[in-house]
Amino acid sequence: MNKMMKLFDQYRGLRKEIYILFFGRVVTNLGSMIWPVMTMILSQKLGLSAAEISYFFVGASLIILPANIIGGKLADRYNKKWVIVACDTVSIFCFFVSAAVPLGLGTIFLFVLAGALQSVEYPSYEALFADLSTTNDRDRAFSLEYLGGNLGLILSPTIAGLLFQNYLWLSFLISGISIACSTILIAVFIKDITPVEDTGEKAVYQEKKDDVSVLGVLRENPLLLLFLVCGALYNAAYMQYTYIMPLDMASVHGENGAFLFGTVTSLNCITVVLFTPIITKVFSNMRDAGKMITGRILIFAGYLVFLLFLGFVPSYYLAMLIFTWGEIFSAISEGPYVSVRIPASHRGRVNGIMSVVYTIFLILVELSVGQIYDRAGSHWTWVFIMTVVLISILLAVLLKTKDRKAYPKLYEEGKENFEDA
Repeated sequence: MNKMMKLFDQYRGLRKEIYILFFGRVVTNLGSMIWPVMTMILSQKLGLSAAEISYFFVGASLIILPANIIGGKLADRYNKKWVIVACDTVSIFCFFVSAAVPLGLGTIFLFVLAGALQSVEYPSYEALFADLSTTNDRDRAFSLEYLGGNLGLILSPTIAGLLFQNYLWLSFLISGISIACSTILIAVFIKDITPVEDTGEKAVYQEKKDDVSVLGVLRENPLLLLFLVCGALYNAAYMQYTYIMPLDMASVHGENGAFLFGTVTSLNCITVVLFTPIITKVFSNMRDAGKMITGRILIFAGYLVFLLFLGFVPSYYLAMLIFTWGEIFSAISEGPYVSVRIPASHRGRVNGIMSVVYTIFLILVELSVGQIYDRAGSHWTWVFIMTVVLISILLAVLLKTKDRKAYPKLYEEGKENFEDA
């Protein structure tokens, strides 16, 4: 217990607003019960095929796509706190209405609308964690954000699986109540969002450039384009676990598939909570690009275990454990990597563009996955997904080799313990 407490000690010393945002993440995700079972809602409740489900996810992504651009502009131009509060308020209304009306396409549309509004607020959330932490504290701040999101998710997927058959409406109601609690927390207790003044040498790339467009910033930082493609491929492949895994489990285990997938997803969250502090601490000297490579390799290994032992229930939990380690490495590296390489004045817009690029790649991969699954089955679908992961690994290796030359100031202080890893 003392060792565990020491691991959490690494999160001390951050600004109090970061802790409030952390608790907001926890409370919000306590009610995140719909996305984990969305594939099963569409297949078992509404009778959609795998291809039709992929069209739904693509359609939802297209609706959400402009929300990322809008959210990025709002984050850089207006008070980020009130952007979050305003978007959450409308999302709460959508969830409450969804709980009150019979399940149908209208309900799903309201849920997608709520998702779009949460996409609008996403750049503000990400920018706030960067604004309120120094360059040296950035890894800890983003690690805490990621930890908070998954603390809230520990029980919600399992509860969603239990409510799925007869009380699905209650999942919508709980989600709305949770977001309401988080919104009140942020509105009342966050008073000061003045960005931290960071004057260290590593902050040289974060100097504000109000007279430069976001496209100008990307032209000045061409390596970020490689990062975007690498991250978009990884994200598109990573997101398939909420799509293909439940379809496979339902195919093999029938109605028990929803409950099994709920417990597997809960293991994902438990693993995040237990191992995020450990990985953050133990690998604190590994540079972000090295963490990205490690994460993608573990994601590939987790998918491989799931595919090889499909039908053997214990293997699902082993696959998810390995998969989640990879997720942790990726999650705690991508936010810090971007935030120390772009001007502070453009954090919201760059995060918005990242979301757009990620969404486009996700659409392309999901369309392909839906077609392959219906025409060639699960095996070849997984081969395609893991090929995408492999390409992402290769691009991450290329990114790592070019990063030192592109951003030499970030390498002047200290030496990486895992330089050759």
